[in-house]
Amino acid sequence: MAIPETMKAVVLTGHGGLDKLEWREDVPVPNAGAGEVLIRVGASAVNNTDVNTRTGWYSKSVRGDTGSAATTGYDGASDADGGWSGALEFPRIQGADCCGEIIAVGEDVDPSRIGERVLVRPMYHPKGAAPDSLVTFGSERDGVFAEYTTVGSENAVKIDSSLNDTDLASFPCAFSTAEGMIQRAGVGAERVLVTGASGGVGSAAVQLAKRRGAHVTAITSASKTAALKALGADATLLRDEAFGSDSFDVVLDLVGGTRWPELLDTLAPHGRYVTSGAIAGPIVELDLRTLYLKDLTLIGSTRQDPRVFNDLVSYIEAGKIRPVVAETYTLRELPAAQEAFLEKSHMGKIAISISG
Repeated sequence: MAIPETMKAVVLTGHGGLDKLEWREDVPVPNAGAGEVLIRVGASAVNNTDVNTRTGWYSKSVRGDTGSAATTGYDGASDADGGWSGALEFPRIQGADCCGEIIAVGEDVDPSRIGERVLVRPMYHPKGAAPDSLVTFGSERDGVFAEYTTVGSENAVKIDSSLNDTDLASFPCAFSTAEGMIQRAGVGAERVLVTGASGGVGSAAVQLAKRRGAHVTAITSASKTAALKALGADATLLRDEAFGSDSFDVVLDLVGGTRWPELLDTLAPHGRYVTSGAIAGPIVELDLRTLYLKDLTLIGSTRQDPRVFNDLVSYIEAGKIRPVVAETYTLRELPAAQEAFLEKSHMGKIAISISG
């Protein structure tokens, strides 16, 4: 197919409110460099990290929950360290979730890859970088709120599935985050508590923990309990209910906030707590006596072994997990999609249809 010189995209022009998302129709189509592939993007989806990166929430200067300035930003307070790895370069095309088709390859990439349908690994270790270096798609490099994107060939993973592009685009970021947490905590056939269970990562964690034989309890609102049980949750707790002491072996937490001490109390001796988010606030109170008297393990989870994403693709292909898409917006409607995302009234993911 003929590759155009320019493309449509939503460009983030700086940290701040929704006004920082700029629709453009004259963005140059990127070229696939050595070892890279060029992808025609079919669909993407909205994630917490898109909003948090836009506002600069990752800055140490920010202490509130992720919704506290989600539509306005922090008035420049987080410009110096508002991205995952410090200061962010602008303009930036966000978008961590990608389902698309390889339409061109760079030097040292087998041309037979052209035509492959792929999912993009949303976070990875860049080749030749320091051992703990991390690239998140749509943050440290341009992502897929655009018609075309490039990525290293090894991070464009072929997928064979009958699911449509918007369904497939709901998987990469949320499900790899959840699977990374689950693998790091070594979840098995045990009692697991999932916070923020109706969101993208939370609902993914319910499915992924259940497929490992866990007894899953999901914390959610009353309106979403039936949907979570349909996904595999064995039990649900409302957000204002008591969790119960020594009730779980593993807590998969995306929320943090003021009730965080209760999450440790709910763990049984030798329990494991793992976190990959703090939507209710990153600053929490820890009673060290709870930690050491119960022999607990606290685990942070961001970096992922490459096998995490490869495993995820195999689960999709085998039909062991299913997409949960609440609504679909066009690329030009991205600001409205983020506003809908911030209302937190949906279950699962909000998809962005980019081609077609």
